[in-house]
Amino acid sequence: MALKIYTKTGDLGKTTLIGGTKVPKSHIRIDSYGTVDELNSYIGLLSDYFEDISSRASLKEIQDRLFTIGSSLACDPDAEPIMKIPDLTETDVLFLENEIDQMNEYLPEMKSFILPGGHHATSVAHVARCICRRSERCCVNMQENELFVEPLIIKYLNRLSDYLFVLARYISYSLNIPEIKWIPRLSN
Repeated sequence: MALKIYTKTGDLGKTTLIGGTKVPKSHIRIDSYGTVDELNSYIGLLSDYFEDISSRASLKEIQDRLFTIGSSLACDPDAEPIMKIPDLTETDVLFLENEIDQMNEYLPEMKSFILPGGHHATSVAHVARCICRRSERCCVNMQENELFVEPLIIKYLNRLSDYLFVLARYISYSLNIPEIKWIPRLSN
């Protein structure tokens, strides 16, 4: 018999962290890993829109790391989880930096701010970048409220938002779509 997806335990607005601690669904820890989950979904959508094989492989790797981050954020740091939680490592950050550097080799120098848009994949990359920044802010908020968050998670999310910005530019470049430069309206 298949396991039921609904447990009804959350009907009163509570959920359980890995480790067994019950918290309100409005808890900052839930918001943090929920935002990472939202980001992961948008990266899946981005992968569906941009068919570059190398980029798709990188995005799949990033989705895996985001599951790792979500698992870490879903743990009660004061309770010992029964299951083994995968680790994020410094090499994961270096992976993003290398990807950024490789894409930047093809891109023209930025001489102005760029508006999101021009192609579905470019736009989705920018939406993912914004959600990534929100994920980072949630984690920093946890840290500021003295709730444990692995510092490497914040570093990874920071670098991932840079990666998504460069990827948005790279998508436009690859598809031969002009970037939309921001031209500020100045009053006389």
